[in-house]
Amino acid sequence: MTPLLSLKSVSKQFDGQQVLNDIDLEFESGHFYTLLGPSGCGKTTILKLIAGFEQADSGSIIYQGKTINKIPANKRTVNTVFQDYALFPHLNVYDNIAFGLKLKKKKDAEIKEKVKEALKLVKLEGYEYRNIDEMSGGQKQRVAIARAIVNEPEVLLLDESLSALDLKLRTEMQYELRALQSRLGITFIFVTHDQEEALALSDYIVVLKDGKIQQFGTPLDIYDEPVNRFVADFIGESNIIEGTMVEDYLVNIYDKNIECVDMGIPSGQKIEVVIRPEDITITQQGQGLFQAKVEAMLFRGVHYEITCIDQEGYEWMIQTTKKAEVGSTVGLYFEPEAIHIMVPGETEEEFDKRIESYEETDNEQDE
Repeated sequence: MTPLLSLKSVSKQFDGQQVLNDIDLEFESGHFYTLLGPSGCGKTTILKLIAGFEQADSGSIIYQGKTINKIPANKRTVNTVFQDYALFPHLNVYDNIAFGLKLKKKKDAEIKEKVKEALKLVKLEGYEYRNIDEMSGGQKQRVAIARAIVNEPEVLLLDESLSALDLKLRTEMQYELRALQSRLGITFIFVTHDQEEALALSDYIVVLKDGKIQQFGTPLDIYDEPVNRFVADFIGESNIIEGTMVEDYLVNIYDKNIECVDMGIPSGQKIEVVIRPEDITITQQGQGLFQAKVEAMLFRGVHYEITCIDQEGYEWMIQTTKKAEVGSTVGLYFEPEAIHIMVPGETEEEFDKRIESYEETDNEQDE
């Protein structure tokens, strides 16, 4: 199936600094994609290249099978919702939303109908003649989205468009944005540096660092199977311990052989073990896989966040609903399924092949 939009070997520099380095990406129709990464990783530049606000130094941007590098922004069937919304303060809600349609010289009756429909989609019926400076942050964000979707784009680009909202409103708008994308059925490409936001909203996440793609996959893939240390650290909290692969399904940590579910890694290979804080159980002293001293405990509302130091000096983070006394020694336990193995220097393609091989073997055993 031909993707709706793709970037082929796209690179971009600003003032001699490489912002994007040989990017390959494909976007299918009707999905919610998120470009995720720290500031300066190139995610907003990708959005600008798709929108036509910037030109690639090399590579191709292909839309519906045609290269669009030289097509100006106003001729592309994409619309952008900016971080600051970019609304016209001297126009009311109706005129802001209708602006693009008026530029296209649509008839008044058609404009009225389309604006009415857009307002209904973003739950702002009755706000047509409200001044923009009388709107709340969340309402302004909805107006900006309505102005974008009224032009019936096939791709909607959102550049950190929730970042200006307070936490409660931002969470509410995440639900609304996800529901809106489902109703419209168009492709959303969303830029954020917020990991939790990306996990909550996306069908697929693109993790970027220093202008390169680190990993592409579903939120579950990214969280449960990070391809390298950067992804594991950037997406949620992680405990990352050095170890050695003994054989298939067996890893050595601190000279102790521990069962795992990974295979296809050479015996004796130095590896990194990732264990998420919520997958660790605190047991009584003398039990569990490792012993550790409780250094600190914080209450986070739905769980306690406990920091422990083990016999090798490694600092573990545990998220649990059970308390632990600061200064006490406890046991740490985790199931084989909680262990994720990373091979330093392994490419995403090599990682994908290894995971695919493991899944095929697992399915054969189930049969």
